[in-house]
Amino acid sequence: MTTVVESRLHSPHLPTARGALSEGVVAALSHERPLADLRGRAADADPYGDDLQLALYVLYELHYQGFRGVADDREWDPELLALRQVLERRFLDALRADVPSDASAEQALAELLVEPVGHDESSVSHHLQRDGELWQLREYAALRSLYHLKEADPHAWVIPRLHGRAKAAMVAIEYDEFGAGRAEEIHARLFADLMADLGLETAYGHYTDAAPAEALTVVNLMSLFGLHRALRGALVGHFAAVEVTSSPGSRRLAAALRRAGAGPAAQRFYDEHVEADAVHEQVVRRDVVGGLLAAEPALDADVAFGVRATGFVEDRLGARLLARWRQGRSALLAPLPDAP
Repeated sequence: MTTVVESRLHSPHLPTARGALSEGVVAALSHERPLADLRGRAADADPYGDDLQLALYVLYELHYQGFRGVADDREWDPELLALRQVLERRFLDALRADVPSDASAEQALAELLVEPVGHDESSVSHHLQRDGELWQLREYAALRSLYHLKEADPHAWVIPRLHGRAKAAMVAIEYDEFGAGRAEEIHARLFADLMADLGLETAYGHYTDAAPAEALTVVNLMSLFGLHRALRGALVGHFAAVEVTSSPGSRRLAAALRRAGAGPAAQRFYDEHVEADAVHEQVVRRDVVGGLLAAEPALDADVAFGVRATGFVEDRLGARLLARWRQGRSALLAPLPDAP
């Protein structure tokens, strides 16, 4: 029997549709009616476009906090899953065509360890550290909230698919991400505190309607990898890429927040990641990636793909942000109200 739990504290409202695909999904969920057959349209849609990425994002969110007014059992609705499969195939095929496949996992990770000398004009964190204004930091936090308010959740999907050394190391890192047993230290909670310091709404999923396709793609990538056992190697590659790049990027973002006069809670989130992720980087490369490939060496190419696909979608988001900010324009679909 379909039931709706109206008392959920963290479930957002369904977002506004951006095309036929997302409109069909939102309508099916909001009105509890059969889903129109959109599979043909999905197979021809722009794999990185707003419509496909929003439809995929909504379908993935059924596995996280869900939506207000939407029954929990829609998570396993066969029609929705059939459409999601077509959307995922379109997205994944595009990624495999666009992401170079000529590296091993070791080579792909080694590329991330090379920090640029001086200022990197293509880097969002470099820009924010040197030139970023407070309104840009607020936009960046609003977009990142789509992930950081559920930080580490997508990566947790891989835990039951790992063994031995890789599983033990993954759990150890995730334990830190989830506050090491202290609710007030959960990284998602720390990011909400950051948002509050910046005068942003801290509700889960609040900024979905403001997020362009490039931001949705970043979040959808980890859900795609996390929800499929066949992509466990790619998920580990994604996780490794995040941990390897987090510490230096977080250091720059903490400096940017200090320069812009953000509050102590805003600075603390990135200060925490500078220290924690410097340790995590070593563990993830040696024990998570190393342990996985020792047990399943055939997954080496998948790990490399996960690393490089992460860089690919992050670069697309970074290009959008920098292009608009340098023009003095908002990078969001709907500019933020001024901070109180």
